[in-house]
Amino acid sequence: MINSYEGLDDSGVAIAAARAGASVVRGMYGRRLTRIDKGAGDFATAADVEAEQAILGVIRAARPDDSVLGEEGGQQGAAQSARQWLVDPLCGTLNYAVGGMLVAVNVALRGGAAAVADPFSGEVFFTDGETAWVRSEGADARLEPTAATRLVDVNLDPPFPHAETFRAVDLLAQPGFVAGFRPRVVSTSLALAWVAAGKRAAYVTDGGDLSGSVHFAAGIALCRAAGCVVTGIDGGPLGEAGRGLVVAADGETHEQLMSMIRP
Repeated sequence: MINSYEGLDDSGVAIAAARAGASVVRGMYGRRLTRIDKGAGDFATAADVEAEQAILGVIRAARPDDSVLGEEGGQQGAAQSARQWLVDPLCGTLNYAVGGMLVAVNVALRGGAAAVADPFSGEVFFTDGETAWVRSEGADARLEPTAATRLVDVNLDPPFPHAETFRAVDLLAQPGFVAGFRPRVVSTSLALAWVAAGKRAAYVTDGGDLSGSVHFAAGIALCRAAGCVVTGIDGGPLGEAGRGLVVAADGETHEQLMSMIRP
């Protein structure tokens, strides 16, 4: 049997895997789906599980020796492997479960290629780790961040590990924020791809070290490759001591947001 994924480079694998997951998500949209309770009000659906299996099928066929960390299936292969794929098969499950279309499929090779697929627009945002592109209707275009829209996505979903010193929701009440930006709440990491693509000026969320998160790794890789400014909410680099995430289209926008986050 011919392995159609065998000759792909890492970005090609990320794209194929994200597309496979997106096909499942799109195909199961609108059905009454079984919910799998994950505690604390969170849950997965049958679409999450099936999409992850489709993604794993691509990665196993293309890179059988690599390990995978999946949102639903956990660690597969050696956790300390030099090559580990981070997979979020359906980012925005809460939206999807009630018929919303603001969702994403995230696939990232730690420290390398990544892809974010929008199952409903058909767009796939991807990077080889150096440059960032969007593939739409068979054509590729370079991602060009810009703050022109002035739209900023603020993630209001828990957890809030730094609530004593920072609450993302507080930004919405700041006169300076309202004067300079327009808030949006998408509740999916698709918003990170939109910053890289110039559809959003910035994205802000609380959290710990998000650089190795299955939810955020692909979007962070895209934004870095596109030339966005990527830091924690303290302005420091992402990493083990990381604190949340601030991604801005340019340095000026980042400085404006940081002046409000750390007045």
